[in-house]
Amino acid sequence: MLRVDRVGVTYDGFTAVHPLDLEVADGEIVCVLGPSGSGKSSLLRAIAGLEPDATGAVWWDESDLTRVPSHRRGFGLMFQDHALFPHRDVQGNVEFGLRMQRLPRSEVDVRARDALALVGLSAFEHRRITELSGGEQQRVALARALAAAPRLLMLDEPLGALDRALRERLVTELRALFVRLRLTSLFVTHDHDEAFALADRLVVMHEGRIEQAGSPVDVWHRPANAFVARFLGWNVTRAFADGHVAVRPDAVELVEAGGVAVGPPGVVTGRTFRREHFLLDVEVDGRDGRERLQAEVPLDHARVPDVGAVVTVRLVPGAAVPLPLP
Repeated sequence: MLRVDRVGVTYDGFTAVHPLDLEVADGEIVCVLGPSGSGKSSLLRAIAGLEPDATGAVWWDESDLTRVPSHRRGFGLMFQDHALFPHRDVQGNVEFGLRMQRLPRSEVDVRARDALALVGLSAFEHRRITELSGGEQQRVALARALAAAPRLLMLDEPLGALDRALRERLVTELRALFVRLRLTSLFVTHDHDEAFALADRLVVMHEGRIEQAGSPVDVWHRPANAFVARFLGWNVTRAFADGHVAVRPDAVELVEAGGVAVGPPGVVTGRTFRREHFLLDVEVDGRDGRERLQAEVPLDHARVPDVGAVVTVRLVPGAAVPLPLP
């Protein structure tokens, strides 16, 4: 089990990660989710031993790894750029770390081939890196990390450079592979869909602090504060209550002029097609003046209001999640 005690990271007086605690259980997949600049990559580097000025302690079970060099921690690392060697073939890239450990040649060969089989690249041993697609290069980088048999696999935005369709397919495959291998994993991403599809547990970061941690279902259904709600795409509003509430766009209903007035009036200011629905921007009269809300209108709806339409806004009963005071 990984345990992080009061780990913090500061760069030239700027605090990238405020001292925080984190645990990852054996076989657990934890996704650290947050926007750019939230400190998630700095946290990962500190755990890996790549931030010499990091404070706090990093433990694996009962062993204190704080002063243990990165290459001796038994952790595997995989980054967005893959860092593959273009002058080596696929098997040569996978073998590189094993050779640095001075393992016997026979063991290096077996472990490299086994790792390539795990990621579905058994027939690619002698391909050049430049001949591979982006998705195949990502698999080679993963095989290289797996070949070292890490007790913890850490991945920093590994799918960020791939197109969305490929990311969606690969994240499903990664989840299945990690579960099958019971691989303890720490995955950093800014992409909500990746995190929800992959994680056993989510850790949402903002400005170097953990804002919320919990299962994907808990985080999605009960955002802990206004930041988490907005980051996940919820509306945060006072238009329907004295305090702030979070409301998903699919729980915001619009009634055009002439309908029953059951909520604040508003005006549609934008309309975007999102494949399975239209996403509408609506300005409403709130308790603090004009507020901007977003509403999802299904494609099969009788009528999708146009920009400029005057509407009344109402919520699906029970959809509002109360939020703590800012």
